[in-house]
Amino acid sequence: MNNKIKLGIVGMGRMGITHFSIINTHPQVEVKAVADPSKIVVSLLKKYTGVNTFKNYEDMINSGEVNAILVCTPPHLHFPIVEYAGKKGIHVFCEKPYTTKLKEAKILADLFNSKNLVNMVGYVNRHNDIFVKAKSLVEGGVIGNIIRFKSEMFSCTVDKPDEGDGWRSNSATGGGALFEMGAHAIDLVNYLIGKPDKVVGSSFNKIFSKKVEDALSSTFLYADGKSGTLFVNWSDSSFRKPSNKIEIFGSKGKILADQHSIKIFLNEENKTENLRIGWSTLYITDVFRPVPFYVRGNEFTRQLYDFVNLILGDDLVNICSFDDGVKTLEVIEEIISNSKLNTIN
Repeated sequence: MNNKIKLGIVGMGRMGITHFSIINTHPQVEVKAVADPSKIVVSLLKKYTGVNTFKNYEDMINSGEVNAILVCTPPHLHFPIVEYAGKKGIHVFCEKPYTTKLKEAKILADLFNSKNLVNMVGYVNRHNDIFVKAKSLVEGGVIGNIIRFKSEMFSCTVDKPDEGDGWRSNSATGGGALFEMGAHAIDLVNYLIGKPDKVVGSSFNKIFSKKVEDALSSTFLYADGKSGTLFVNWSDSSFRKPSNKIEIFGSKGKILADQHSIKIFLNEENKTENLRIGWSTLYITDVFRPVPFYVRGNEFTRQLYDFVNLILGDDLVNICSFDDGVKTLEVIEEIISNSKLNTIN
């Protein structure tokens, strides 16, 4: 028991509860405490889980009961929590987009790097087996040199007029389609292709929301000549669940991928990957790596288990560090700045 990681969770909403159920299955973790301002949440957790509960993160961290935390609060609250934890020598997994301001993100990345603390951002697509396979195909040159791509994300998150009362309806608190959905689509580009060198042609659209964008588009340019487009819409009622899609066109073929399957079109046979000329399809069941506990998708378990195993000193590569989070926020800020230049009066 003394060798186990003593974990705390800050914020017990939907993601906090999801992560609680997953991380509690790791044999080297003991969930010691949670922090949430809700009296109802705190009392229920105390009664049915037996963990210690706190009304604020400072008291939980200062209690000395935890040496790692999961931060699952709204995005605008991340910075002070993560900074406080870092200064206290606490390892942190933080839900995306990790902060709402690039300057703050850089401060946190520098802090955690200087203290050699494990840090991870919850861009879960990097742990999805289909996108991991897509990355290996791209890096292996299976479709040749990348020429064009498009990264898209759709959901029906906002499907009726929104008066703008909650944090998701305010861009300053991390709301809007760009922070909530676009961050995933942007990070997927950074992961599979690389951070763009320039952002142009960005525009926002309101559909149901009064204060934030419901849809957005942008174009990414690279110094080597490749380019791609981003399109995000969280008011598309044709999608029951959030869906990430990416299409990558190369000199030898193309890839179409989402969280569940990948289609590969090749101009010539690839014996190494056992791919024929024309179309080949792989499903998540063809490439998935088993996890000990399943909630929502293997990738949700894998990211938290990787976080824990990094703390334990396992020989792993952190594929979604705070430094990676900084790169995604750099693109987000470029899109925001660029969109202001493209308004037609």
